[in-house]
Amino acid sequence: MTNNNRDFLHSLWDFFCSLKLTMSLLIGLAAISIIGTIIPQGSLPPEYVQQISPAKLKLYTSLGFFDMYHSWWFILLLYLLTVNLVACSIKRLPHIWKTINEPVTVFGSGLEKSLSGVVSLSSSEKSALLKDRVAAFLKAEFAEPVVTEVDGDWHMFAQKTRWCRLAVYCVHLSVIIIFIGAIIGSAFGFKGFVNIMEGETISKVMSRSNEEIDLGYSLRCEQFSVAFYPSGAPKEFKSILTVLENGKPVPDYTNARVIVNDPLTYKGITFYQSSYGNAGNYYFTVTDLNGKNPVALTVAGQSSVNLPDGSSLHVVEATKDVSQFAPGMSGPAAQVELHAPNGKKESFVVYANHPELNIQHAQQHGTGPVIHYKGAQERMYTGLQVAKDPGVEIVWLGCLLMVIGIYAAFFMSHRRIWVRIQNGIVTIGGNASKNQAGFQLFLDGLTAKLATHISEEKKP
Repeated sequence: MTNNNRDFLHSLWDFFCSLKLTMSLLIGLAAISIIGTIIPQGSLPPEYVQQISPAKLKLYTSLGFFDMYHSWWFILLLYLLTVNLVACSIKRLPHIWKTINEPVTVFGSGLEKSLSGVVSLSSSEKSALLKDRVAAFLKAEFAEPVVTEVDGDWHMFAQKTRWCRLAVYCVHLSVIIIFIGAIIGSAFGFKGFVNIMEGETISKVMSRSNEEIDLGYSLRCEQFSVAFYPSGAPKEFKSILTVLENGKPVPDYTNARVIVNDPLTYKGITFYQSSYGNAGNYYFTVTDLNGKNPVALTVAGQSSVNLPDGSSLHVVEATKDVSQFAPGMSGPAAQVELHAPNGKKESFVVYANHPELNIQHAQQHGTGPVIHYKGAQERMYTGLQVAKDPGVEIVWLGCLLMVIGIYAAFFMSHRRIWVRIQNGIVTIGGNASKNQAGFQLFLDGLTAKLATHISEEKKP
């Protein structure tokens, strides 16, 4: 291999081991996540498509902004960060491993100079007996020491929580495991949606890319219900679902309740309560201000219908009894959205039992038309988000390892103490991988105890 090739490989290795690369990748992933939060993902709402220009829509689509977490360049950043973490670990692990498994057990002068707060104590006791007393003291107060004799001098080394030095590599491994779980979920899982009418059964759902996905079993919506706050806002919407295998209900999944934040999971596929609506018909009568020229209109579910004056009518929400929202009033009512020919949009409520309010509204806003609500033939459907993620357990494993690694990295310290007994002089020093100030206080207290301990000579 030529020198140029060696230099290139060495430079490439240094590049992947660089902390600057790590920070750049993390900042890039954070920025991308912000973009993914701001820009809608998956199927785009029509309102959003209308707000942006065709050029932006084309650009965002080509860059994969609408399915960003599955785009090739986002996956590439994850791969680069994985390689970076592995390279950093391989480069730095041998030194840490040697520190853990091959510690310096002899308290030489060079090591003594590198430590701060070294203390010396004197004793008239024989070295062999003094060695036994100090070793027993360290075992009781700190950790069992390794005792070494060098040229008639006794050296002791004791350490605690040495494995916490590997905590950072546990965090590195956890990130890699999380990435692996995410990639598995992306490759072998899916996210989709489905609308199920009350009483209907489905066996396929639609993915984000508008592809049909076979569940491998059937799901039936037994019932759907929705409760409202007095203000009219939805309080709780609930689906009663039954899982069917070969046309027969699965015992533990019959009449299962699904609400927001309480999904149903079967064979690795999870169904989340997402939306609801009425797929039945709404009935209206449109007249002029004098109540003449009535025209009957039927609005099917979430669709719109054109009025005689060119406006279009869309039903936002309807109720069988308006009294729960407006005391003193009764009967059915519907909140409608009227789109005038000039593009103006207006939202208001029309009533079945209070035609005078409908006429009053029309008079206040022009010459007509007057819209009267006649009721609805309700047929509710439930909207479910569907997700399968075979990598989720791997991701949870990675999260658990990350918590353990972060706790060990921030709250545990590798503490080491060296002792040398030479000509009746006991020299003690030590250090810690972190929180050196706190360890020094501990070492000062331990030294004071040791001074008291070795000064206690046996009485004759």
